[in-house]
Amino acid sequence: MKERHVRKMLRQMASGEPVKVAPATAASLKNFSRLAFIAQQFGYDYADMQQDDRYVMWIEPDPSPQAQARAAQNWARYPDAGDGGALPPFVPEALELLEARIAFDITAMYTDRQLILITGIAAIPLALPLGFALGEGTTAVVLVGVIWAALMALIPIGFTINRHYKAKYSSLLQAAGFTLVTDQDGRLRYVPPGEPLPGHGNPFAVGT
Repeated sequence: MKERHVRKMLRQMASGEPVKVAPATAASLKNFSRLAFIAQQFGYDYADMQQDDRYVMWIEPDPSPQAQARAAQNWARYPDAGDGGALPPFVPEALELLEARIAFDITAMYTDRQLILITGIAAIPLALPLGFALGEGTTAVVLVGVIWAALMALIPIGFTINRHYKAKYSSLLQAAGFTLVTDQDGRLRYVPPGEPLPGHGNPFAVGT
């Protein structure tokens, strides 16, 4: 997690609007959970994950009295946080739950049918150069088809891995009291105990 990503996110949070967090580098699950944790310390909360050419995290203002009191306390204690100053210490248990929420949202982002379609399209630019590098003319076209089919044959393995991690994160969140709900797009989401389902953020917000 880079300091400039934290600074930019905190500056955008000053607007009181939903914020899109899309670091160009170091966009790992661990770094997203750390950014979400920092946002929680200053009056925001994790809302959702989306994907375009990369993963994007939405955070939104948390209007609950507890969140607002925590934000006021932390801004008083860490007034230079937005300028690269000290930040509240990370809490391992909170980071683990945030990472589980983010990871579950990623694994539940697409249906199996959508994943097959996405994989089929993504496999084409991988198969084409390999096929034409190994052969010419009709042979190259056949090789492209064989390579594409071989890549598609890996889909069941991907499904198995995806379901394994989904079950893992689901168990962790359920044990912590999170509730499984269905959002307006039909996706399964976990929400903290007693909290409503967050929205999808402001599509016009500026990314970090």
